[in-house]
Amino acid sequence: MSPGWLAAGAVVLLALVVLFVGIKAARFFDEATKAMQKAQQNTDPLFVEANTTLTHVNTQLERVDGITANARAVTGNVSALTSLFTATLGGPLVKAAALSYGVSKAVKARRKAAEQPNKHTKRRPRRGAR
Repeated sequence: MSPGWLAAGAVVLLALVVLFVGIKAARFFDEATKAMQKAQQNTDPLFVEANTTLTHVNTQLERVDGITANARAVTGNVSALTSLFTATLGGPLVKAAALSYGVSKAVKARRKAAEQPNKHTKRRPRRGAR
């Protein structure tokens, strides 16, 4: 065999290998394109449902914001009412409680003194006194 025929055979063989690889690559890219189209078709409903879910979540968050604002207003009103009650009735109530405590202590002391007559008659002599 001459080197010319050998080179021509190698070129033909190389052309067949390149043709085979090209056909396989074309099939691979066709399958990849089909897979991407299927993935896109399957993800469209998923994105639509995710968008719907986010819309519902945002609606609920707006409701929670409204509830929080109302709770903040109620807390402010309760705080103002407590301050008003403390300012108007707190002082007299404290004085009345102190008076009742003092009266009860005095009554207990008188009862105890009435139960033990002449309690203070046995006094000890003062220090330094004879």
